This record gives sequence, structure tokens and C-alpha cells, in this order.
Amino acid sequence: MPTRPKTDRLLAVIPAYNEAARVPLVVTRASAHLSVLVVDDGSTDATSTRAEAAGAEVLLQIPNRGKGVALRAGFRWALYRGYDAVLTLDADGQHDPDEIPRFLRAYATDGTDLIIGARDFGQMPLSRRIANTAGGRAFSWALGQDVPDNQSGYRLLSRRMMAAVLEGEEAGFEFEMEMIVTCVQHGYTLAWIPIQTIYNGEGSHIRPWAHTRNFFRVVRRTRRLMRSAQK
Repeated sequence: MPTRPKTDRLLAVIPAYNEAARVPLVVTRASAHLSVLVVDDGSTDATSTRAEAAGAEVLLQIPNRGKGVALRAGFRWALYRGYDAVLTLDADGQHDPDEIPRFLRAYATDGTDLIIGARDFGQMPLSRRIANTAGGRAFSWALGQDVPDNQSGYRLLSRRMMAAVLEGEEAGFEFEMEMIVTCVQHGYTLAWIPIQTIYNGEGSHIRPWAHTRNFFRVVRRTRRLMRSAQK
């Protein structure tokens, strides 16, 4: 019989920006598996009040500072309160909370420091499929190992992994790439599990040109770090 993960010391952390319409359902469904903390990243709508009404603890980050900063704030909150691990998922409904037990089972079995949900790029809209495939190859080259999905926000981090990324430099979505680099640099364990690929035609908070510029900046920095580590 598989080990049943203890969930009382695990926390779901959901960074959210102007997701008042979608965050309540995400919180409700995630709460069936874990306690939930929503980090409201300077929203101008009712994200925080609706998340709280749905049953989440809410941490306000004012003004808007980016997903990376919001996640680190959530990790500090979890570390201070003694959580053993956190599971991160997005507030926009692109991650199915019913897949949380799969992360928990993987963590309970192996104690992996960073577990990332890998999406099927073939199920994405064409523009995102091309961007994610090309970006994944570039980042894998820079890191020196295969990275199936560097942008997925559906992740589980151990306590020591949370602590390791607190000094991260990236404020935005690039923090999720930096997290992988930190894991490899520390020699921590890294694993991937397949997750559903969900797109409902919703908009994105990503600014394409700025994100592309920052993405390749992180790729170049990763390549320099990996080459330095090999000397």
C-alpha cells in the first residue's frame, strides 16, 4: 500500500494578481487537499476578499511586485510557521487542484526537493507551443540537462528548497527558471510529473516582449553559472 502523505505540514501557496473571478474556485478545490495561502500581489480588484471568503489565508503584497516576489513572500510565511513543504499553483485555473495528491504521493515516496508538473506542449495553442518548445530547448542547453517544462507554476518545494530560493534575484515569472538553477546548484533532487494542460482562451499577465527579453537574460546567466561550476 502506498505511503499516505501527511498534509498537515504542507501548504498550498497561490500567487494571485487581479484574479477575483477565478481564485475562489481554485481556493475551494485546493482546500480539499491542503491548507491554502493566497499571496495577493497588489491586485486592484477583490482578489483578496474573495480568496479569504473561499477559505484561504491571505497575505497582501502592496504594490504589485511580480510573481517571483509574491512566491518568496509565501515561502517566508510558510517557513516561519514551520511547514515542511509547499505546493504552488496558479490562481487562474490553469492547474487542476485535483492533481495535488499526485504531488503529495511523489513527495511522500521520495522526499524530492523540487517536483514540477510538466505540461504537454502539444495541447497548447500554437503560439505558446512554439514559444515553450523553443524556450525549453534553450534553457536545457544552458543548464546542461533536460528540462521538460521550465515555466510550469505547478510545483512542490521541500523546506530546504524554499529556504534556498529566498535570496533569488528574479521578481517576475523568470523566478521559476531561477528556482530550477538553484536546485541544481545545491545538488538537491529534482523530479517531474505529468499534469493536464488547461487553456480556456483566458488572457495572461505575461508581457510578451519583456518576458522574452528576461527569459534570454536568465538563459545567458544560467549558461555562465553552469560553465563556471564546471571549471
